[in-house]
Amino acid sequence: MTIHDTELRTLEGEPTALPADRLLLIVNTASKCGLTPQYAGLERLHERYAGRGFSVVGVPCDQFMGQEPGSAAEIREFCSLTYGVTFPMLAKTEVNGPGRHPLYAELTRHPDTEGEAGDVQWNFEKFLVAADGTVLARFRPSVEPEDARIIEAIEANLPA
Repeated sequence: MTIHDTELRTLEGEPTALPADRLLLIVNTASKCGLTPQYAGLERLHERYAGRGFSVVGVPCDQFMGQEPGSAAEIREFCSLTYGVTFPMLAKTEVNGPGRHPLYAELTRHPDTEGEAGDVQWNFEKFLVAADGTVLARFRPSVEPEDARIIEAIEANLPA
């Protein structure tokens, strides 16, 4: 089983899967967090590289101080109206603990740049995933979406 076989749901609750032909930046998101403005950078990345086989995938999560309390409709409206988000958004998901979604069970096995694997630390932790499902890099929440390290990793791994 690969990361692409993981059962997922869109924000609207429809069954979906991660695209197997794109480089992905999977990010747990929240609408009421100090890091929420990162949505703007994520959308710019998505727009900049979408035509070259890249996509951001947003994963709303309410596990960090209840900073994603909204319904699916409220999350969609907030993201669209406030940040113009066009990238795919999944259903609200648990990223840590006993209810951790299988997607995050796999993602969190991979270390960050300091060599530390394990639990997601906070909202807006980013995982760069190759088209074949290989986790290429992990960026902690404080790393801005348009940080040179993320840009370099995206450009080095875009599908041919």
